[in-house]
Amino acid sequence: MSGAVANIAKKIVPLFDRVLVQRIAAETKSKGGILIPEKAQSKGLEGTVVAVGPGARNDAGTHLPMAVTVGDKVLLPEFGGAKMEIDGTEFHLFRETDIIAKLHE
Repeated sequence: MSGAVANIAKKIVPLFDRVLVQRIAAETKSKGGILIPEKAQSKGLEGTVVAVGPGARNDAGTHLPMAVTVGDKVLLPEFGGAKMEIDGTEFHLFRETDIIAKLHE
């Protein structure tokens, strides 16, 4: 995580089961080196978790643990989430249940 993103993560603490994610930029070149036009580029469906909330609450009022942590690489849905721009950087806020999977390298 870059220094600017780390500072933003300190400023924003999502509530409940929400997760702040920075999407990985879409590919602008094919593997063969051909430039892909902007309209043909697909949304980046991968992202890095920047900040997480404490977790949803159960009926007893205790927090349920989150399945993702800061720094995790995740697979995101194509649509959904709240888009926001903070200090010139684009982020997306998702509920933990909207995140499709964690990616292991």
